Amino acid sequence: MTPIRLLIADDHAVLRSGLRMLLEVQHDMAVAGEAGDGVEVLQKARELQPDVVLMDLSMPGPPSGDVIRQVLRGCPETRVLVLTMHDDPAYLASAMAAGAAGYVVKKVADSELLSAIRAVHAGRTFVDLTQSLGSRSHAVSGRARAKAERPKDLSRREREVLQLLAQGYSNQQIATQIKVSVKTVETHRTRLSKKLGLKGRAELYRFAVESGILAPDS
Repeated sequence: MTPIRLLIADDHAVLRSGLRMLLEVQHDMAVAGEAGDGVEVLQKARELQPDVVLMDLSMPGPPSGDVIRQVLRGCPETRVLVLTMHDDPAYLASAMAAGAAGYVVKKVADSELLSAIRAVHAGRTFVDLTQSLGSRSHAVSGRARAKAERPKDLSRREREVLQLLAQGYSNQQIATQIKVSVKTVETHRTRLSKKLGLKGRAELYRFAVESGILAPDS
């Protein structure tokens, strides 16, 4: 079996060392290199063409969203898995909008991180916001998304608002984009919450992906 080649990207050398120790003892993983800032991530990614970039969001250098987009542009076969201290759904939505295939918080168990790496390498999306969701992680395959039943009771406008909310847009930004009042957007949010029983952007994102309303790389 060819091991999953990983690029570890974090500005803390101690954390990179710990991750290397964890990953290199896995029979199906190999650490191809390390990077300590955004510029180095781009250089190492182009040089090494890793299967998975395990990347922090708070590194020196270009904005993390720009780094993710440039990595994927230069390394089309590479998948980006975000490993971060931020459990705010807004960070999740931003990373996924940039093209990340997965998102896990640093407080997850080692086994959960390893599962995330294997999931994104296999072409799935992996999201774990354990603290803010109060639930376990979630991995979705493209085939499962295609088979997921679409919510038939949502109006066209509600689906549009759900998609934008899941991508991290504010009420004001949504109102401007779809040319309605902020009050109307708030009304749609209330209806979505009642119909779907969802609370917060992280749950909205997960539902939107599962139902096929939002592609994970949108």
